[in-house]
Amino acid sequence: MSKVAAVILSLWALPLSAEHSVGEAELLAFGDSLTAGYGLAPEAGLVPQLEAWLQDRGAAVRVINGGVSGDTTAGGAARIGWSLTPETDAMILALGANDFLRGLPPEEARRNLTAIMAAAEAASVPVLLVAVPAPANYGAAYKTAFDAIYPDLAARFGAELVPNFFAGFGEVGPDQAARYLQADGLHPSAEGVRLIVEALGPAVLRLLDRAGP
Repeated sequence: MSKVAAVILSLWALPLSAEHSVGEAELLAFGDSLTAGYGLAPEAGLVPQLEAWLQDRGAAVRVINGGVSGDTTAGGAARIGWSLTPETDAMILALGANDFLRGLPPEEARRNLTAIMAAAEAASVPVLLVAVPAPANYGAAYKTAFDAIYPDLAARFGAELVPNFFAGFGEVGPDQAARYLQADGLHPSAEGVRLIVEALGPAVLRLLDRAGP
């Protein structure tokens, strides 16, 4: 056998994805800048911190960063088809904050999130739905309509719900919460992400249990 042929055969024998180990679950974190790790060092964002937290607790998992800064639910609905791959075992869905920051209609967000959830259901991918409660800027009716989307969809699709992405900050006022945010007052600092991961982690472990081996 020639050296060239030997090299070709050795390459052919390698796994198709060297990063995806046998028995390792692939978890897609699908969201916006809160998921992407905006403003943080690569190792300090939500995805790497969550992956490390899960692995420290014995989970064989690789977390894929599907966060796009500035993304709305419409953007998510447009890209979910190619974001879910045959290797995706489970998904965290955390979209909607940019919709209410732009004052977009709650019914549009509901329609888009429904499409994303339906795509995951069609692919047999269990979902953890993570909400960011809408502020009161646009009035009580807007907030009520927006916040109702997440429990409604969780019930409809049998998904677990985390009602507040920032639950790890605890019941603190704006001044206290600022300690865990970057200078823009919107995105979590590395310490803020750590607290978010601590609160979110147990629900993610349950999600991985649902995904199976």
